[in-house]
This record gives sequence, C-alpha cells and structure tokens, in this order.
Amino acid sequence: MEASIEKTSEFKRGVQSGLSIAIGYFPIALAFGLLSKTTGLTLFETVLMSLAVFAGASQYMSLSLFASGAGAFVIIFTTFVVNIRHFLMSASLNEKVEKENPIIKSLYAFGITDETFSVMATKDGKVSTGFAFGVIGISYASWVVNSGIGYVIGASLPQVLQESMTVALYAMFIGLLVPSLKKSMKVVYLAVLAAAFNSIFIFSKLLEDGWAIVISTILSAIIVELAESIKRRKRGNES
Repeated sequence: MEASIEKTSEFKRGVQSGLSIAIGYFPIALAFGLLSKTTGLTLFETVLMSLAVFAGASQYMSLSLFASGAGAFVIIFTTFVVNIRHFLMSASLNEKVEKENPIIKSLYAFGITDETFSVMATKDGKVSTGFAFGVIGISYASWVVNSGIGYVIGASLPQVLQESMTVALYAMFIGLLVPSLKKSMKVVYLAVLAAAFNSIFIFSKLLEDGWAIVISTILSAIIVELAESIKRRKRGNES
C-alpha cells in the first residue's frame, strides 16, 4: 500500500516537473499540426506521426521531405540520423534511473526528448519509474493533443493562406539552426558545406531531393570532423 502511494506521489512530482515542457510544446506542436495540413497530411496521419515519432525536429524534417516528394525510406532514414543522439542520452540516463524491468524502461525510453532528458538528468538523486512516466506522460500528451488541435486550426484557414504556410517550414528550420550557428563555428561550416553539396554540386541533379539532403549532410559531417581531427593533431604536435 505504501509502495503504491509512493509511486503515485512520484508520478505527480514528475507531472509537475514536466508541466513546463508541456507548456513549451504547445506552440511548437500547434505549428506542426498546422503545417501538416498545408503539406497534405490527414488529421489521422498527423496525430499518428506525433504518437509514433514524438520528435519535433524530425517531424518538421519529415514534413519538408514529404513536401519535396521524398520516399518513405528516405524519411525514415533521415529521422533515424537526426535522432541518433538519443542512444547517448538513453545510455547516460540509464545510470541515473532506478532498477526496473527492461520492458518498463523501454516504455518510458520512447519518451526521451532533449527536454525530458534535461529534466530527469538534472534531478537530485535517482530518477524513479513513476517520476519518469510523469515527466514524459504530460509532455507526450501535450505534443500529441496540440498537434491535432493545430491541424484542426489549419483546416479552418482559407485555402490561399494554407498554401502560403509552407513557407513557414523554411522559417522554422532557420529558427532551429540560428541558435546552433551562434554557439559553434563547426555548425556554420557544416551548414554551408551541406548547402553547397546539395545545391551547387551533383547530388541534387543525380538524386531525389530526400537522398540529396541526407548524403550532403553526412558527407559534410565527415569532412568537418576530419578537419577538426587534423586541427587537434596539429595542436598536439605543437605542444
């Protein structure tokens, strides 16, 4: 009985800690739902994507690829690449959470995002299962519900306005990219190289848009990392 009360209490604490995330997801999920309508997805597909993916940047990227006519495999592969950092986040968080059945862990591991990870990783002491489900549950619910609400709002807009909203996709990506550009020159080099490969060189002419973006990004990342490695070796030799 006491254990059940404690779990409920931990879940409530998790919900309280995740409430700020849920509020923060409100405008982003709303915009995602609205843009989903303008790119041709149905309400069911929009909500299903939020239910199954639960990753803002990847979902926006998927909309962009969908709008450009990319195939399903390209969209799935791109989502995988964008979210590959979650392997490291999950491994790090695994050291902080309490011991639990792997199946239970896999359930709340699905809900790890940059925001939920930050809340759980900075919590004092061990993270209980109840707390993890509380943080993720309120965040997940906000994302899914507000995606659907955004779609309904988008459906009520005039057709001309709906069509013009596709421009907001590019504005959203610029908004996501600029903060990273300010923090690291490496990101600047990566963005410039990827854009050059995709638009100036042969990728955009030989491949469909989706694969051109993926290969350009991967190749740029390899080149930037090689350059960084060479620079570090030179510094090491000089010292």
